[in-house]
Amino acid sequence: MSAECLNILLVEDNPGDARLFKEALNEAYAANFALLHCTCLAHALERLPSAQPDVIVVDLGLPDAFGIDVVRRTRMGAPAVPVVVLTSRIDEALGLQALHEGAQDYLIKGELDPRLLARALRYAIERHRMQVALQSESLTDELTKLHNRRGFMALAGSHIKSAEHTQRPFALVFIDLDGMKHINDSLGHVEGDRALVEAASLLSRCVRQSDIVARFGGDEFVLLLTTAEKDCEISIRQRLQEQLDASNALPGRRYGLAFSVGVVKAEPDRWLTLEDLVAEADALMYRQKQGKKSLA
Repeated sequence: MSAECLNILLVEDNPGDARLFKEALNEAYAANFALLHCTCLAHALERLPSAQPDVIVVDLGLPDAFGIDVVRRTRMGAPAVPVVVLTSRIDEALGLQALHEGAQDYLIKGELDPRLLARALRYAIERHRMQVALQSESLTDELTKLHNRRGFMALAGSHIKSAEHTQRPFALVFIDLDGMKHINDSLGHVEGDRALVEAASLLSRCVRQSDIVARFGGDEFVLLLTTAEKDCEISIRQRLQEQLDASNALPGRRYGLAFSVGVVKAEPDRWLTLEDLVAEADALMYRQKQGKKSLA
């Protein structure tokens, strides 16, 4: 939200209610706001990319949407923008229900005053920011700053739905950082944490910006390669080894890093659930790890 100007998207088909809202807004913010007014939800959602509102105020009774469906469609179309709903006194229960669907507040038509409106908009924006921050923390691994298991499953699940729609192959890579027990036992857990952070940084350098990198738990990591070319397994293994070799060649190292890796490719003729992809890649990784032990 700009300190100079509040950008508001109003979705209201009743001219009288729209006029009263604008009057209250003028009194509350003087000239420090920009208002885009749409009379139907479809038009409002079309204008979102160019409007970039700080907050959306939407009536629960529109020509193309009604009730809780308004909130759901608005939240789906603009998940990053706080929503305040407008309702009548007789539909106040609907306003309360809208809060459970993700709206930040509700305002009753005919009872709008500038002070109440300003407070509702300000609190809606502040609450939304806090929720986004908390959600970000809950999806991020505190040590490595990568996505955690929960964050990975959410993002990867969303990508899989998109990939099945576009029929574009992708790959899942399951990685175990070898020798963590030895590092922790011989050098201490502080050094073990440093090894995990170094591994996370190394993995991030091996992928594209569109790929997903996560610490799955303990010394396990996962990558979702959103584009999987024919030789993607050879390519990712080469990139991982090159980064490991460069890192291990640094002077003053007390130990070298090594990975055990399992790669599974998902294609239109072989779509798997995310859980099955993880399990298969994990099994392939474990097979490589056991192979290393038999050669030791």
